Order: sequence, then C-alpha cells, then structure tokens
Amino acid sequence: MYFTSLPDHTSPGFDEALHFSKFKQHNIIFNAVSSKSHCDRHVGCLSIKTILSGEEWYGVDNQQLVVRPGKFLILNDDQDYSCRIDATEKVRVLSVFFRKDFATAVFRDALYSEEALLDNPFETNGQALEFFQKLNDTDPGLEQKLMSLQTMLNRYGHDNMVDEHLVFLLHHLIRLHKTETVYTDRVSAVKVNTRTEIYKRLCIVKDILHSTFMDKPDLSLISNTACLSVPQLIRQFKAVFRTTPHQYLTRIRLAHAARLLKHTATPVQEITWMSGFENTSAFCRVFKAVYGVSPLYFRMKAD
Repeated sequence: MYFTSLPDHTSPGFDEALHFSKFKQHNIIFNAVSSKSHCDRHVGCLSIKTILSGEEWYGVDNQQLVVRPGKFLILNDDQDYSCRIDATEKVRVLSVFFRKDFATAVFRDALYSEEALLDNPFETNGQALEFFQKLNDTDPGLEQKLMSLQTMLNRYGHDNMVDEHLVFLLHHLIRLHKTETVYTDRVSAVKVNTRTEIYKRLCIVKDILHSTFMDKPDLSLISNTACLSVPQLIRQFKAVFRTTPHQYLTRIRLAHAARLLKHTATPVQEITWMSGFENTSAFCRVFKAVYGVSPLYFRMKAD
C-alpha cells in the first residue's frame, strides 16, 4: 500500500484499529510531505524511517531520537514507539514498513543454501533478524535505492513491481546487520552477550549525540541514560568507534554545518549556533582544520 499523506490520528472518526491492521497485511510506504503530524503509540512491523528534508522525532524505549537527512532509523517487529513532526517548514518523509512474512521470505532466501531453498521453495518459516534499533548513515548505495523507489512511486504509484525494490532494501539491511558484528567484536568483553549489550548501550550514546548536538550534551547524563559509567563509556566508545565521544560530537556538528553551507544561504554566524558551536571564529578554525577550507570558501565551491 502507498500513501502520499500521513494519517491524522486526532481526526474525528479515525479508526486506529483498522489503520494498524493494514501493517500486518501489506507492505506499506509513506512518501509524504507534512509540517504537523504525531502518533502517540504505534506497534509496527520491521520498518526503516528516512527523512529527505527537515526532521522527525521518534520515541523508542524511553529515548527521543531525531531522524534528519543522511540518517535512517530501523525499528523491529512489534516495537512500541511514538513519532511526531512539528515544524515551521514542510518535512519530506519516506518510510517503508515490511510485512512480516515478506521480510522473513527475503531473509530466508538470503541466508539459506540453494539446496534448502529448492527442497522447500515456498516454506514460510524462516530466520527472523533482530536489528540494532539505532540511527544509521544513509550510504550512497542505500541512497540510490531509496531514490529509485521514490522515482518509481512518483511516476507509477504503487504496484506489484514495488516489491522488487523492497527486496533490495532488505538485502541492504542484511548487509548492515552483518557489519554490526565488526563493531560488537571490538567491545572489550569476553562473553558474546556482554559485547552485544555494551554495543547496544554505545549506540544509545551515539543516538543521543546525534539528537542533541545543537545543545550541550552532558556526559554524566548520557552515561546514566546508557547505563554505563563515564570511564567505561569513553573507553568502550573509543575502542568500538575509533574516536572519543567529544570528537564524534564535533564531527556531527561539522557535518551539519557543511550541509547548511551547501544547501542553504544561512549566514555563517547563524550556522555556528545552529550547529552547536558558541564562537564563530572557533567554528571557522575547526571547520578549516577538518575540511581544508573556510566555511565561506566551502560554500562558494559547493555552488
């Protein structure tokens, strides 16, 4: 099913039971533009949430995460979450919900041997994958797949051929799932379960930094939220991601500033505080150290 507008859950007569029942019966895609939208509680299927412009906030496991361009969020089957858009400008949303048996069939095809697939080509039971529910980078490969999907939807609407695109999206998630083992193996712990749990908590730290970089993230508060002591957080974060939390925060702020310089005419002074920097001269100095040019020259070259 294909929707070009987001549902208004507050609308009189809105049938939430009917609306949510559709997610168990169909693959569903939202390709919509909105400035105001919210859902207090949704228990959905495996899905990916992307934003082409603007931002959308999600409440997941008592955490508030923001999805902005260049990032996407994965939510697993039966995950309880909330979402909201409250913006002065239009937000472009592209969300894909995978019907459970459809996703399971794709995972089975990707993970089972050809002999097993031939013996039981229409087997419905398969291996379910549990993804780390965190913000991920939209790499060029995924960006191309999403753009192809959006182009097809804009031209032809939804038809059975859309499932072809969704299969490739799920294969991308499978590859992402496999690469996560590289990071979990970097965690300094003996037991696999311990490494996995620490990595999940480190992902919470990263997501907090991404969602609050415009403010002044408090390391003690972050460590409490992630249930890691400050020394353990810093030590394991550096071991897994090859950078410290502060260095990672600076990278996030600079990337956001670069996007604003490239895609808007916002003055550099405003970009400074919009990116979490307090001092324009310090911002320009750090920006040049990383990008090799001043913010103004970066903007000029991007035009």
